Amino acid sequence: MKIGVPKEIKVHEYRVGMTPASVFELTGAGGHEVFVETGAGDGIDFSDADYQEVGATVLPTAEAVFSTADMIVKVKEPQLHECAWLQPHQTLFTYLHLAADKPQAEALMKSGATCIAYETVTDKTGALPLLRPMSQVAGRLSVQAGAHYLEKANGGRGVLLGGVPGVAPAKVAILGGGVSGFNAAQMAVGLGADVTIYDVSTMRLAELDELFQNRVKTVYASAAAVRRAVETSHLLIGAVLIPGAAAPKLVTRDMLKTMRRGSVLVDVAIDQGGCFETSRPTTHDEPIYIEEDVIHYCVANMPGAVARTSTFALNNATLPFIVKLANMGADAAMAADPFLAEGLNVRGGKITHDAVAKALDL
Repeated sequence: MKIGVPKEIKVHEYRVGMTPASVFELTGAGGHEVFVETGAGDGIDFSDADYQEVGATVLPTAEAVFSTADMIVKVKEPQLHECAWLQPHQTLFTYLHLAADKPQAEALMKSGATCIAYETVTDKTGALPLLRPMSQVAGRLSVQAGAHYLEKANGGRGVLLGGVPGVAPAKVAILGGGVSGFNAAQMAVGLGADVTIYDVSTMRLAELDELFQNRVKTVYASAAAVRRAVETSHLLIGAVLIPGAAAPKLVTRDMLKTMRRGSVLVDVAIDQGGCFETSRPTTHDEPIYIEEDVIHYCVANMPGAVARTSTFALNNATLPFIVKLANMGADAAMAADPFLAEGLNVRGGKITHDAVAKALDL
């Protein structure tokens, strides 16, 4: 099979769909051809020569990669002009997050291509193995970003997450106890913050309580509890996820008005539309904005800030699926692996994932 790896083009997005080591798994014993856009790995110190040494062919443009390949492997969703390059015989394997992006969904439908989304591939436990590594990164980054913007010079309230002897630590509220929420809590606890995790699963809350050995508080995420979290926290992290669907809006603008001036809100769920009414996507160029005197950090590709770490983590998870798709073709691979088939979002001009279809009314 011919596999294409174009350069990512979102603002400050330096990750790459395949590392040279991953390419070698396909070009070596696999016998496949890999075509990489020139400069695709430059941002994380993978040169064109690094790819050529493992058997890849370097092409001058993204359009050349798209026109040559049978399967396109990316990190972020294709932009509209990239969608226009896709053909019905091609397979696209990347993050899509279609529930919050109807124009992209319609463009992919128009292409006729088979589009498999990392974020809805499942495993035998019902977990999301290709979303997990980036959720881990984003969860940890959410606390770093929050701590940074709580500093007075950055517009924040002037609060140190861990406090000091005689001065109470900052209050960190995390909405959602999944992978992102757990990793955010790890970082916040490590910095000495006063951390509370909110979730609607009492079983998950019990697991978290056991994992953290009483170093965090766990609270059932009733409407009243969430309202109280907004009122009392210095750093509020939204980490809720409904696979494939738009994130629920847990915090309204009226609720936000009760938050302390200079507090920080980090919306890890922004790729799925965000879980705060006042959230809107930002970029690494302009990561924050202020609404109701609260700093909002809503970068839609948070892991891109630590692109090298993120690329290796993502490749560790995606490579077995890439190899399977290359060896068997999309149809046979999905027929043989129902968990991979859960990743199918668009095919033959139609939305094929129920949660995405409902979110977009398509």
